[in-house]
Amino acid sequence: MVAAVGYGADWPQFRGMARDGISKETGLLRKWPAGGPKVLWTTPMGQGYAGAAIVAGRVYHEDYDEAKGEWGLFCRSLATGKEIWRYTEARKIRPNHAITRTVPAVDGKFVFSIDPKCNLHALDARTGKQVWQKDLVTTYSTSIPPWYNGQNVLLEPDRIVIATGGSALVVALDKATGKELWRTPNDLKFVLSHVSVMPAAIGGVKQYLYSTLDGIVGVSAKDGALLWSYKRKFNVAAVPSPLAVDASRVFVTGPYDAGSVMVKVQNAGGKFTASPAFDMKANEWNSEVHTPVVFSGHMFAVGKKKRGLFTCMNMDGKVVWENDGQSTFELGSFLLADGMFYLLEGKTGMLHLVEASTAKYKELDKAQVLSGGDVWGPMALSDGKLVLRDLSKMVCIDVRGK
Repeated sequence: MVAAVGYGADWPQFRGMARDGISKETGLLRKWPAGGPKVLWTTPMGQGYAGAAIVAGRVYHEDYDEAKGEWGLFCRSLATGKEIWRYTEARKIRPNHAITRTVPAVDGKFVFSIDPKCNLHALDARTGKQVWQKDLVTTYSTSIPPWYNGQNVLLEPDRIVIATGGSALVVALDKATGKELWRTPNDLKFVLSHVSVMPAAIGGVKQYLYSTLDGIVGVSAKDGALLWSYKRKFNVAAVPSPLAVDASRVFVTGPYDAGSVMVKVQNAGGKFTASPAFDMKANEWNSEVHTPVVFSGHMFAVGKKKRGLFTCMNMDGKVVWENDGQSTFELGSFLLADGMFYLLEGKTGMLHLVEASTAKYKELDKAQVLSGGDVWGPMALSDGKLVLRDLSKMVCIDVRGK
C-alpha cells in the first residue's frame, strides 16, 4: 500500500511533516535506561551531514562513496536498517567540509532529492527506479553553492518547490514529470545558497519564503509572483531557512556574524510591504546552521551569542533562558516531540533530552549515541525511532521503549 503525505507520524521531509521541526509522536521516554536508549541498528556512511526522511517504515537518505566515486540515494527498513534499494550514479565529488547535506522529500510514491552538485532527482519510492532528473545548472544556470548543495526539496500535496538562482528564483514542479508549473523571475539576481524554501500563510495569502545572502522574499504559492522582498545582508553563506513565526512576521538568522532579523510583512488590499520589527547584530544572537523551532509563543535554537548555548527567546528577540554552559551544543541539531527537545552536541555526539519549557532549561537525560566531530546532520523521528548520524555512520535508537 502506498502511503501519502501526512501518514501517521512520518517524517517525510526536512524538518518533518509540517516543516516545523516538530514531531507528533507521543508516549516517548522521559528517562532512558542505564547506558542510554537502545540502538536498533547502525550503518556506515560516507562523510557528510545528509539526514533522513521516514515514510511508512522506510528510511530514505543520500550518501557518497569516495572509494567508488558514487553518489547514491538509499532506502532501508526503519525497523532493521536493512537496505531495500539503492540508486547510484558515478560522480566525482571531492570533500569540501564533507560532501552530502540534503534530506530527501518523500510522499510515498516518489522520493525527491538534490545531489551535492545540484542535480534534482525523482525516483520511485517503492523500487528506487529513476522517474526523471533535472540538472539545475543546465536548466536554470544555477551556481553550485560553496560547500555544495544544502537545499532540501519542499514537498507539497500537488507539487514540489525549490529555489534555483540563475534564470529563476523559485520554481514549482510537477511531481510525476518534473514539468515546470510556474517560476519566479530572478529580477533581484539572487544567487543560490544553502537555504530551503519554506511554506507560510502571511496576510491571509499562502506563499513560499526564501532567503539568500542579499535578502528575503515571499512568493505566491498560486503562481510564483513575487509578493514582497526585504534587502538584508548576510555573510559568506545563508544556511538557516526563513521562519514564519505568525501570520505577519518572518524571522531569519544566519552564520558568520550575520546576526538575525525579524521582518514584519503587511498586506493592504493585495499590496505587500516588508519592514524590520527588530534587527539583531552578531553580538546579540544568531544561529549558524539550524532553523529555530517555534513552540508556545517562543523560538528555540542553538545560538552563538555565547557559542553553542541552547536558547529560548520570546518573539521580541529577548533571551528568556540559555543552558548553563556546561554543555556546548556547537552546531548540533534538535527536534521537538512529546514536550521534549532531542538535542545533539555538535562536537561529541552526546544526545540530550530537554524539557520544552519557556520557564527554564531543564535537562531530563543524556546519552552518548554518536561520535564527534561535526555532528551537524538533522534528525528524524517516526514510530518511536530516532534516526541520526555523525560523519561516519547513521544510527537508529528506540526512544519509546516498551
